[in-house]
Amino acid sequence: MESEEFLKSNIKKGKWRLWNISISILVFLTLYNIFLTVKLMFSTSCTDAPLKPVLNIIQKDLDCQNKNLHRQDDILKKEKERVLNKTLHQNTDDYLKEFHINHKYSLNLDLDLGRSDNKLMYRLYDNIIVGEKYTQLTKAYKTCLAAQTSLEKIASLIESSLYWGGPISVATFAATEKELNLLLLYILYLRKCNLKIREKVNFHLAMIEDKRPKKFFIDEERLQKLECDNPMGVLNHLLRESNKIRVNHWRYKLPYPQNLVRNLARKNCHGKYVFLTDVDIIPSRDMAEKLNQFLDTQKCDGKCAYVVPTYELDERVLFPPNKTDLIRMANKGLARPFHHKVFIYNQYATNFTRWQSYKDPDEKIRISHRVTNFEFLYEPFYIAIDTVPPHDERFVGYGYTRNSQVYEMYVAGYEFFVLSPIFTCHWGLQVKRTRPPWREHQNNQNRKQFDSFKKEIFARYNKDPLHMMSPK
Repeated sequence: MESEEFLKSNIKKGKWRLWNISISILVFLTLYNIFLTVKLMFSTSCTDAPLKPVLNIIQKDLDCQNKNLHRQDDILKKEKERVLNKTLHQNTDDYLKEFHINHKYSLNLDLDLGRSDNKLMYRLYDNIIVGEKYTQLTKAYKTCLAAQTSLEKIASLIESSLYWGGPISVATFAATEKELNLLLLYILYLRKCNLKIREKVNFHLAMIEDKRPKKFFIDEERLQKLECDNPMGVLNHLLRESNKIRVNHWRYKLPYPQNLVRNLARKNCHGKYVFLTDVDIIPSRDMAEKLNQFLDTQKCDGKCAYVVPTYELDERVLFPPNKTDLIRMANKGLARPFHHKVFIYNQYATNFTRWQSYKDPDEKIRISHRVTNFEFLYEPFYIAIDTVPPHDERFVGYGYTRNSQVYEMYVAGYEFFVLSPIFTCHWGLQVKRTRPPWREHQNNQNRKQFDSFKKEIFARYNKDPLHMMSPK
């Protein structure tokens, strides 16, 4: 009996041990499985190899999704552009409708009014069309860009207004009634199609007194139909229509009054500083904003002129975004100092070699160097307070127009400082053979006028720093 109970007791103990062993094995296997799972997930060993086909499939799927996303981005971008263009056209249409309500298109021009020049040869009209934000821009910017032009080159305003953020004063000239009508039509076309011109530019007009028309006409229906996507094509068509042969013949007798129109543009700037250029001299990007900062730091007594280097650009290149790219173009023969081949003394005293070698620490404007080798016939484009001497209006047409004014500044005691890294550019590498013969004729006529001019300058300042009065 006792042996039987002993046997049963041992059997129970055996079962208990077997149960404990089974539980232990189960726990071990569970933990081991967890360990293997974690290892497969994070291991970088050769256990990755079986997963590569799966990963490749996943990667291809991700690539496909990315392509679809990029495609969607492109579609979205194009849609935004389409909506934006539609909005711009709607704004243009609304603006044109607004013009229709005002029959004269906000044109402040009465040909019976205006004012005369000092010799009663021309009639001048100020502020015939004022930019919608011109007044606000004049308060926000220290420098006004002033330019003069006739119908031939006025399209350059499109590029200048793109890069120049401040106010722009543009004096225009028309020789005949027909040219006046086409000029006004194109100005209104530019304002219709270009928001920056519509906002920034203040237009003025000069005409010959004894050829001044009694009326002008704006073809409203034609203005409506002119497409905005080809401003140069529109201009070329208008120029052909203006009968260029007769106009050029007229300019032999009464040349384009550059200095008169320059003074008109200058005196209709309303800020402290004026940057006077020709309309086809294009300023570098953000110049007006940088000048605000620079001019705040200057303590000049008023007789300072800040020279902006001017280059000619090969027409096959894009406008350089900065000084570094401009120098790179110059090293490749795609850019060079303005008038370098046509008349080197025009800009020579600026010393472009020194300007190019000046190391700009950042994009802020600084004085690169002072002009120390001033010489006669130097005519830089410069920024100055508009107390500088006016441009002498006896010089008509080409030759001795800008350099005579700069010469008087020099005699009056002005100093010239070259700025960096800003610059201006003129499209086209110029050569002498491309100049029309009437320009040389005008230059010879103005050379004769200069003899009287230099005597007057000597009498006015009692100085002759360049020995212009010395006997030859």
